Amino acid sequence: MLSDRQKAQHASNGILDAVFLPRRISPRVMIDLHCHYLSAVDDGAQNAAEALALARASVANGITHAVLTPHVHPGRYENTLSSLTPRFAAFRNLLQSAQVPLVTRLGGEVRLSAESLELLAENELPFIGDWEGNKVVLLEFPPGQIPAGAINAVGYLRARGILPMIAHPERNKDVMRDWRKIEPFVKEGCLLQITAASVCGMFGEAIQATAEQVLAAGWVCVVATDAHNLEHRPPVLAEARAMVQQRYGDALATLLTEVNPGRIWGCAGV
Repeated sequence: MLSDRQKAQHASNGILDAVFLPRRISPRVMIDLHCHYLSAVDDGAQNAAEALALARASVANGITHAVLTPHVHPGRYENTLSSLTPRFAAFRNLLQSAQVPLVTRLGGEVRLSAESLELLAENELPFIGDWEGNKVVLLEFPPGQIPAGAINAVGYLRARGILPMIAHPERNKDVMRDWRKIEPFVKEGCLLQITAASVCGMFGEAIQATAEQVLAAGWVCVVATDAHNLEHRPPVLAEARAMVQQRYGDALATLLTEVNPGRIWGCAGV
């Protein structure tokens, strides 16, 4: 269960207030804000069959809503809002034809770079939802480090009404060496999303330990799957939720997989 200190830490970040409402969004809702199901656009699903299999696996895992977040990484994955929109429409048609009961929305996982920020001026940056009147962008750092100037980029986005949700900081090598290196971004108001597989230890003990440290600090807003395939990176949100529930209590497990994702999605009435 959360201690009073941990509750205070979460509340200070503005992410615990919904926990103490008299009811959850719904006991039958689990929302995944980070997954790679659009086919042939990045390192996720490579064809329609794989995309459909991932969607079915999500439903089997208890996921009811999913934001599809293909990589937006200029120079590697040249995806934009305009290029992804028709692919997303085709994916939704595929789900409907196959009668897969997964509610979906288009977003993106944006690699921090000057080129990515240029997409903002062109209205080509995909967002995953809203938080307290700000658009939320799922922002990815390079895996080896927190880039120099990253905190300035956050300020640039914040000044334009865009709130970064930092994707899987527990897998960043700088953060793994010293988990407190992510703290300046929390103080700037950034949301943090950790990966379900990290919580479950599927990326190894070091990443799992970092995820635990960030969780215990009260800095995590969302747990999401970052699922790419069924073999090595499947959707395991239910398993991660169970582990969080066991270690920290049902309130936090509900917060990270239902309440906060629902606030970002805007589906508090689901």
